[in-house]
Amino acid sequence: MDEPASDRAPRTDATAPKTVLVIGANGFLAGYLIAALRRHGWRVLRGIRDTPRALREDERRADLARMTSPQDWRETLRGVDAVVNAAGILRETGVQTFQAIHVDGPLAAAQACVDLGVPRFVQLSALGEPADGEFIASKHRFDDALLRLPLTAVALRPSVVYAASGSYGGTSLLRALAAFPGRQLLPGDGRWPLQPVAAEDLGEIAARAAGGTQHGVYDVGGPQPLSLREYQATWRRWLRIEGHGAVAFPESLVSLQVAIGERLGRGPVGETMWRMLRRGNVARPDAHARLQADFGHAPAALAEALATTPSQVQDRWQAQLYFLAPMLRVAVVALWLISAAAGWLTPAATIEAMVADSPLQHWQPVALARVAAGLDAILGLALLLGWRPRLVLGLMGLSVLAYTAAFGALLPGQWLDPLGGLAKNLVLLPALAVAWVLADRR
Repeated sequence: MDEPASDRAPRTDATAPKTVLVIGANGFLAGYLIAALRRHGWRVLRGIRDTPRALREDERRADLARMTSPQDWRETLRGVDAVVNAAGILRETGVQTFQAIHVDGPLAAAQACVDLGVPRFVQLSALGEPADGEFIASKHRFDDALLRLPLTAVALRPSVVYAASGSYGGTSLLRALAAFPGRQLLPGDGRWPLQPVAAEDLGEIAARAAGGTQHGVYDVGGPQPLSLREYQATWRRWLRIEGHGAVAFPESLVSLQVAIGERLGRGPVGETMWRMLRRGNVARPDAHARLQADFGHAPAALAEALATTPSQVQDRWQAQLYFLAPMLRVAVVALWLISAAAGWLTPAATIEAMVADSPLQHWQPVALARVAAGLDAILGLALLLGWRPRLVLGLMGLSVLAYTAAFGALLPGQWLDPLGGLAKNLVLLPALAVAWVLADRR
């Protein structure tokens, strides 16, 4: 039986703004794509993964790991005129695999577009060689499959994407290396070429592609390649940080760090990104002119793009806190685990002597010390493993506040301990608050 016309085709009311579905709408780059699409007059629907709350008016379900059949996309694509896929992962976790997120889910969505008459699909892919890793290989497999479908489609393959207003993953790391006090830090000797593109330019091209009729693969990069050393030096000048020298780290040392991070499933740069960087991440020689000819827009050079947005002190904070944030977390974990060990190993007689002649001597102080040590160990290990860090840091802050209030009132002599005693908590509490804020970063 034929499907109802309202399900089979997108909205046809010529007086209303056209509707675009952005898959992966909560990602870093998607924000710039959505802003550009709205500037071009599109009504934007945000495609997001399953959430326990009810979907908002501008949201649609778009769980690529689970929606692997065209039938799964019928309701999501209702009333949609174009799709922009900005979803992607750098590492596999559970059902979030490269094959599912980069190929099976998007291909089901694209086939559903064909079935329902959605005429336009824009894919945000990646520039690189499939041999660099499955991240690139899976993106390119979908590009090839998409372009074989009977609909007009564009695959945009950007080089390193940056934004003056924020950063994410590897670009955050490169900005932090550029902003290091004294001298910038370079992976290797910084000779590898890049062709960076501003997220705003990528969003503008994607918005024009959503409303156009172009078809095929487009490399997206700045007008000319520049070396990693030049890339970082440009950021350092923009951040207004003194010092023009550089400290180069041996490639073998960086490769070791990347390999450790890959095994742990952590870190901003995986092995694929590291191979891409060393190979050089540049567009085809005619790519910039082709973008200008086909879309009427091409990315600006890095220095030119940054010149339009002067840096502020907050930009320097973000760059220079990059390495301090994990150091602070490690210090907090160490403090909590040492505190746990002290609570378990301190002799009972010492604990009883400390609370003698205070109300605490009647509260089974040894048992309280052992229980508190166990709680410290649980919180320290939870933060070490990265389990809901904001919740854990909040509980740590509450525990310190409780300890400080209780011991400050019942053992006031601890305020005057020559080694700091309770007075140290006056620094620890805001340090935990800063760690709580910095836990929300990309």
